[in-house]
Amino acid sequence: MILKENNGKVPSVGEGTFVAENATLTGDVTVGRNCSIWYGAVLRGDVGAIRIGDNSNVQDGAVLHGTLGVSETVLGEYVSVGHNAVVHGARIGNDVLVGMGAVVMDNAVVPDGTVIAAGAVILAGSVLEPGIYAGVPAKKVKDGSEKITKMAHDNAAGYLEYKDWH
Repeated sequence: MILKENNGKVPSVGEGTFVAENATLTGDVTVGRNCSIWYGAVLRGDVGAIRIGDNSNVQDGAVLHGTLGVSETVLGEYVSVGHNAVVHGARIGNDVLVGMGAVVMDNAVVPDGTVIAAGAVILAGSVLEPGIYAGVPAKKVKDGSEKITKMAHDNAAGYLEYKDWH
């Protein structure tokens, strides 16, 4: 893993967290307990803080970043950021799945129990309601429910097992 100081800030990684050898964490990055940061992921806390809650995962090739003076990136607990997704200065609640290749832009707010479909784009400043979102730009295609929340939670829970295989 690459942990790099930037502007006097050094990334912090919680107990029980797996960080792949070629993942990069730089600057003001705090990763919670029992998380997983996968191969080729980049968490670039040089211009804005990145905070990741316990039991969350950032999958292969995903990028987390922000915009100087505009946004920080915050992930709640049991969040999955899918392969090659980008979360750029957004606030993500608990039990959320950000699908593969999805993009969530600055100051977007994604509430608990939400799924962002693969390839969807959440525009800057969007404030979502719980549910499933798809498309470019993303639109709500299904209202939130306990079933959706459980699906997102269970996806992240699966990565608690996968990380121990590496």
